[in-house]
Formats: sequence, C-alpha cells, structure tokens
Amino acid sequence: MEIDQPKIVVVLRDDLLAWQENNVTAFLVSGVTAARPELVGEPYRDADGATYLPMLGVPVMVMVASGEQLATVRRRAADRGLRFSLYTADLFATGNDADNRAAVSGVPTEKLDLVGLGVVGDRRVVDKVVKGARLHP
Repeated sequence: MEIDQPKIVVVLRDDLLAWQENNVTAFLVSGVTAARPELVGEPYRDADGATYLPMLGVPVMVMVASGEQLATVRRRAADRGLRFSLYTADLFATGNDADNRAAVSGVPTEKLDLVGLGVVGDRRVVDKVVKGARLHP
C-alpha cells in the first residue's frame, strides 16, 4: 500500500519506567523500519566526508496511553489494515527474538498485555487510530 503522507507513531503504556520506555520505543521503531525500508532516508555525511547510518525520513511521534487505550489503538490499526509492531510486558523477561516471538504467540490477541505499539501509515489514518493517546511528556 502506497502511503501519501507517511507517519510513524509509537504509543507507550503510561506506567512504564524510563528505561522501559526507551527499550520499547527502540524495538517498536525497528519493527516499523524492517517492514517499511523505503521510509529510510539517505546516509548522512559530515563536512570532513565521514559517513553515518541513514535514519527514518518521516516524522516519528511518541505518545502515551493507558493499557485500555493501547488495546483500542491495536484494534483500530488492525481494523484499518495498518501494519504495526507490538511489545508486550512478557518481552521484558526474554532475551532474544525467538523467545520474544514465542511469548507473543502463546497469548490470544485480546489477552496480550500491551506496553507499546508502533504504527505506520498515512498521517490522517494514523492520527485517527491513535486518537485519545497524548504526546509523551
């Protein structure tokens, strides 16, 4: 699906510790980037010619919401056919991708203990999906 004006929003549960917020945000954005590599810009180069890795070339907003609101955001994103990454509370106790996927696959959708979602799509659609969440302080 072609996106007219793409936007990425990370929505974090509002009761996370600072280290958890940072960890979850990094993982969620990595999922969005893996799924949508065309949203990555060009490498950076400084005046001396040193090069640096490219970064996302679209806006990324970080918001917070209650656990109930996160479930609503997940449902809205799924209903609109948006792709999104997720992070559940169980993933804080795992140490690798295989264990992460196993932790998610053992839980029914409506019972996932969501602590974060990374949503990507057309700006207007994403704004509707995350309605009710607030900007991260």
